[in-house]
This record gives sequence, C-alpha cells and structure tokens, in this order.
Amino acid sequence: MQQLRAVVAEEFELVNRLIIDQLHSDVEMVENVGHYIVDAGGKRLRPLLVLLSAAALGRCDERHITFAAIVEFIHTATLLHDDVVDISTLRRGRPTANAEFGNAPSVLVGDFLYTRAFQLMVNLADMDILAHMAQTTNTIAEGEVLQLTRAGEPDTSEAQYLDVITRKTAILFAAACYGAATLCNRDEQTRDALRDFGLNLGIAFQMVDDALDYDGDPATMGKNVGDDLMEGKVTLPLIHTLREGNADEQAVVRQAITTKSTARIGEIIAAVKRCGALEYTRDRARHYHDIALQNLARLPDSDARAALASMTALAINREH
Repeated sequence: MQQLRAVVAEEFELVNRLIIDQLHSDVEMVENVGHYIVDAGGKRLRPLLVLLSAAALGRCDERHITFAAIVEFIHTATLLHDDVVDISTLRRGRPTANAEFGNAPSVLVGDFLYTRAFQLMVNLADMDILAHMAQTTNTIAEGEVLQLTRAGEPDTSEAQYLDVITRKTAILFAAACYGAATLCNRDEQTRDALRDFGLNLGIAFQMVDDALDYDGDPATMGKNVGDDLMEGKVTLPLIHTLREGNADEQAVVRQAITTKSTARIGEIIAAVKRCGALEYTRDRARHYHDIALQNLARLPDSDARAALASMTALAINREH
C-alpha cells in the first residue's frame, strides 16, 4: 500500500489534512467521535482510488483532493452506522466507536459525516458529481437494508448475495473512480470504464473480506473471526457450504445462520474449509479481479494505471 500511495504521495497527504480539517465542529462530541474513527487508520482505499484514477487520466488537482475526502467521509459514515446495526465491538483492532461512546453518538456523528460530505460536494459545484453521489449513497442505504432483511435467512442465493455486496460495498468503489473521471471532464465511455473497474474491484474486495471472516487471523484482521455469522449474514463461503457440504454440515450452518450464533464456529470453519468454500470464494473474487483489469486496460499506460492494477491484485491476495 505504501508503494501505491507513493505514486500520489503529495495529494494523498493533502487528502488526510483536508479530512482532519473538515472534522472541525463546535460540538465537542462530533470531533471526539469523528477523530476516533478517522485516527484508527484503515487502508484509505477509496480516496486512493480517486487520486490514482485521476492521475491515470493525466490530471489530479485540488477538486480531486476534495472529492477523495468526500468519498472517505461517506465510507466512514457507513462504518459508524454499520457497527451500530451489527452491534460490533471491534474494528481495526480496537473498540468500535459505538462500544467506546455509545450507539446514539455514533449514529449522529455518522449523520454529521454524511452531511459534511454533501457540503463539500456543493463546493465542487458539479451537478454530475452531486447527482451521481446522491444516487450512490441511496444505493448504499438500500444495500444495508437489504442485508438486514436477509440476515438469518439460510436460503439466500449467490445472486442475492452479489446484489447486496454490489450495493453495499462495490458501488462506492465505482463512484470513486467514476467521479475522478467526471472531474477530469472525460467522455462517458472513459467514465464508464473506470466505474466498471471500481465496481468489479469492490466486488472482489468484499468477497475476499468474507472469506477472511472464516480464515483470517483476528490479530491482523482487527476484528473477530465469525463476526458475520453472529450477525446472521449469509456470505459466499456459507452459501457454498450449504450447497456442497454434507447433511450434517448443512444442518450446523443452517442452525447457526438462523439463530445468529457462533457457538459452533469451530465446526462451521471446519465445514467451510472441507468443502472448498474458501477456494471457491477466492476463485469468484479472481473472476471479478480479471474483469476489473479488462476495464483498466482501456486507459493509457502510466505509473498510476500500474498502481491501480497492483491495488486490484492486493485486494484478492490480502490476509487482512
């Protein structure tokens, strides 16, 4: 990641400064919660996508820096809301904001970050960006609700799973890339190519994330193994296990999803691994990785395009 950031090092630092500056509020709780989650770090993948996409098109300017901060604020707001909905207690290796400050402050500061993002968008004075991001945030919200309604439903199909992660995760990756091209005043074909690159990268990223929930090391992941199961989320490793596992394995997984319980997590992890669910999930991630690279090939060769390709490889080969 450090090598990728080096391609746009100056701009990346300006994004971080802008994020800190725009967290300012006369309300102390807003700053406390906002800084708590932003200071936790994270990969900053989405703002990096904005900067690298712009650089790959030959122009990364002040408007892209603002847009990168906008995308990160929207992402951070979704994290705050997600952790409350999921009753999560650990993120990035430390207590979640809701565990530290309570649910109400987390939800309300999430609202603050959403509205601050749209204030910054108004300052960009670009109706195409505003319209696209309004649609994007609406789609993310729909994805969250869709995931909530399907929690505890063991008969969730792979297509339904793909629909949820596209709305909930991949759509913001797509918007980061599309917005960068829009601010470069590129034609619709170029915008669409970058949007599709981001969308497929986001799908691959989420699939690997879901595989790591049953195969990762909590110390490096910064969250607890089995968190998805505790929330009743039917992700691709479980869908494959329900499809390919033996009768006993299917029964254990079904019961765990229905009751949202990790009491038999050891058996479930064993079943997931035995029937090849992790390999299947990573294979599907590689499929979307390949599509992303096909979209990226439409851009001219450059260090920034090479960095985007490297980011795509990292997304499917990571261990946390």
